[in-house]
Amino acid sequence: MATEESTLQISGMTCTACASRVEKGINKMTGVDQANVNFALEQLTVQYDPDETNVDAFKKEIEKIGYGVIEEKVEFDISGMTCAACATKIEKGIGKMTGVSRANVNFALETISVTYNDKEVQPSDMIAKVKKLGYELRPKEDGQEKVDHKEAEIRKQTQKFILSAILTLPLLWTMVAHFEFLSFIYLPDIFMNPWFQLVLATPVQFIVGAQFYKGAYTSLKNKSANMDVLVALGTSAAYFYSLYLSFEWMNAGSVGEPELYFEASAVIITLILLGKLFEVRAKGKTSQAIQKLLDLQAKTARVVRNGQEQEILIEEVIEGDLVIVRPGEKIPVDGEIKVGESAIDESMLTGESIPIDKVPGDSVIGATINKNGSLQINATKVGKETALAQIVKVVEEAQGSKADIQRLADRISGVFVPIVVFIAVATFLVWYFIVTSGDFRASLIPMISILVIACPCALGLATPTSIMAGSGRAAEMGMLFKGGEHLENTQSIDTVVLDKTGTVTKGAPMLTDIIAADGFKEKDVLQLVGSAESQSEHPLAQAIVEGAKDKGITLLDPDNFEALPGFGIRAEIHEKEIFVGTRRLMNEQNVSIPNETEKGMEKLEQDGKTAMLISIAGELAGVVAVADTVKETSKEAIARMHKLGLEVIMLTGDNERTADAIAKQVDIDQVVAEVLPDQKSEQIKKLQAQGKKVAMVGDGINDAPALAMADVGMAVGTGTDIAIEAADITLMRGDLNSVADAVIMSKKTMRNIKENLFFAFIYNTIGIPVAAIGLLAPWVAGAAMAFSSVSVVLNALRLQRVDLKK
Repeated sequence: MATEESTLQISGMTCTACASRVEKGINKMTGVDQANVNFALEQLTVQYDPDETNVDAFKKEIEKIGYGVIEEKVEFDISGMTCAACATKIEKGIGKMTGVSRANVNFALETISVTYNDKEVQPSDMIAKVKKLGYELRPKEDGQEKVDHKEAEIRKQTQKFILSAILTLPLLWTMVAHFEFLSFIYLPDIFMNPWFQLVLATPVQFIVGAQFYKGAYTSLKNKSANMDVLVALGTSAAYFYSLYLSFEWMNAGSVGEPELYFEASAVIITLILLGKLFEVRAKGKTSQAIQKLLDLQAKTARVVRNGQEQEILIEEVIEGDLVIVRPGEKIPVDGEIKVGESAIDESMLTGESIPIDKVPGDSVIGATINKNGSLQINATKVGKETALAQIVKVVEEAQGSKADIQRLADRISGVFVPIVVFIAVATFLVWYFIVTSGDFRASLIPMISILVIACPCALGLATPTSIMAGSGRAAEMGMLFKGGEHLENTQSIDTVVLDKTGTVTKGAPMLTDIIAADGFKEKDVLQLVGSAESQSEHPLAQAIVEGAKDKGITLLDPDNFEALPGFGIRAEIHEKEIFVGTRRLMNEQNVSIPNETEKGMEKLEQDGKTAMLISIAGELAGVVAVADTVKETSKEAIARMHKLGLEVIMLTGDNERTADAIAKQVDIDQVVAEVLPDQKSEQIKKLQAQGKKVAMVGDGINDAPALAMADVGMAVGTGTDIAIEAADITLMRGDLNSVADAVIMSKKTMRNIKENLFFAFIYNTIGIPVAAIGLLAPWVAGAAMAFSSVSVVLNALRLQRVDLKK
């Protein structure tokens, strides 16, 4: 069992019994070898198998027991990595530092995220540690800085490639001499001169290729090996053997044309640079989602200061500023409408295509578009506090995180290079002593080919590029995965537990029915009921008032109003006494209820609606019904979940009759009703005990314990109500179709990762034996190695074209 060790700083422990409780809880976890709590230092040290558990699982367990974890987090950009072995070396180096609980290197993004205890270690210590390893940590760049840095890197790689290509082209031309069927092509004599080839090959080997020697030296100095070691060994063998043959040719009188391999070393370096150039460009595309999100933001804002309207940069807006937004403009920051009404297009953030009507008092999100009205907005969140900035942060963290499947690839990358060097040397010895009996030249070629073709780059890129592309595309469609592990885990769920209010239903009561008794007109009854209820603050009353207004009914001012707690209300309008409420209220007022009305009322109640009786001037006038109605998309979304083979369960605090009525409308498999908020997590635990992999879908606020307990927690929100911190996945549209979309996106991403890992493993599995038996020229091996990484990245980019049809 491969064991890792992590240290966590715990808060909330007041006695040794607390420490004992934490220690026991962690020791019971699967995959934990040993856990020790130091009460004096308030520290937990855990030795564990990373294939079975991780630091996030420890944090969850500690929080379940009732304590907290104190930790700081810092992110850096990394310079100098050339392959996955470099990433593994940095990750291990930082991870072993005292006070570091977790270090996560993303080779594709060239970033590292470190969780640490600032009482024991500081970011400056991490920078110094990585410098010793031969790499550089820089403060994490964002926005335009990152784009500029990436463009500068592409320019630098392009310049190197052009120089290398110009010098290599004549050497490549000499390769035609190796092929008899191309003998008709004109080849200047000077091209075959060993000293001419030496002049061209030397700058490629030691100026353009200096990065490989530098990387190899640093790697070997730290007792490890990476891609640079393989390239430096392979190309140096070809270059120095050719140099030796050149001197041998000169000593023999410079007669004839010696068979040299300067072109092999130069072509290998040139092709690797070309592959790296393609790789840098393609990796830039995998993180396009973040740039697209950043591009949504307005660049300037129009604010009122000292009574004057002025246009300022978005970075200069402060909380409390009054912001003016004209029709068609982007709303620059999150805020609250003070003056004006408009329809707001929130599709770029939520995926909701229909503009939302907003009035004074409503919240608006920065980066959304004001369609048709002039607005004055009070800025409530600016800079890194805005919803857009929070979304970008989540996407960046997800793209920089690891899925568990990557651990295998990382482990293989860590030992891959030494194994390849051993195979290459063994191949040379077999050829020299057995196959060709002392022919040094013939023995050298397969060794060089093995060193060049066997690179762990494709293996290191296989997972992170897919995670980046998949999580980025998901964010564009309104699904925020908070980490690669959640993108991986979502594919395996078999049970979806839905909270009712605000998730399956709209979360606010609405007027659903108005039934007038004989002798009364529906419009007149609704006008009087709406007018009477307009003085009440009860949510059901507000639903009736809004329903009447939606039907275009003008409400009247009551002459008198009285709330009757537990019964209903009483009002006087134009000398007519009106009662709205329960059967008991009608009985007390001696208003008789016909059997037909009673049956209609029972039917409404069976459908999960709240029905109220109406009397006008002592006579029964009808029934009004209010209900929390089902979202228009809920039935379709649940049908999609069933198609994916998911069992759908609804968990609610409502009474069973109401819950059953809602469940029936949308074809939910099972209902668990009358559950208190603090009991929801127990219900999740029961399902998990049955062997189910459970996703909990809720509003992210009241359902926080259940979201934390579930295998995957999904918070459904809209607009500024998005509870980004509450769950593993945030569904930005208030639409359950996002649940099915998240599962499908997870399945597609994991399939893409497995394809990439398959390509990477197969490439090396086939390439090394073919090179070992002498069937692969060194320059072909160089081309294959360079383009293996590119093919993996291009396959990952397919995820950016995913279009989820409902």
